[in-house]
Amino acid sequence: MKLKIKTGDTVKVIAGDHKGSEGKVLKVDREKNKAIVEGINEVSKHEKPSANNPQGGITKKEAPIHISNLSLIDPKSGEATRIGYEVRDGKKVRFSKKSNEVI
Repeated sequence: MKLKIKTGDTVKVIAGDHKGSEGKVLKVDREKNKAIVEGINEVSKHEKPSANNPQGGITKKEAPIHISNLSLIDPKSGEATRIGYEVRDGKKVRFSKKSNEVI
């Protein structure tokens, strides 16, 4: 499956518990078709005291969200848009289907 969302993109959640939230993609897992988005789908994790975290306790961590629940934000209008690929000036580029602008 061709993943049209890449690390560093600004995305909007279009389905699920966090519908309507926006954030920046921190990491994409191509094998599982999931992405970690900054500030979205945070889970609480209980950690034992260790050398790195001597106090331990409850920490917040972003959990992966499926790619199908994300839509890229159009840089021109700020709305969710679909992505297309085409060759412009001899280079393959991603473009927004709403504004036809290169991303």
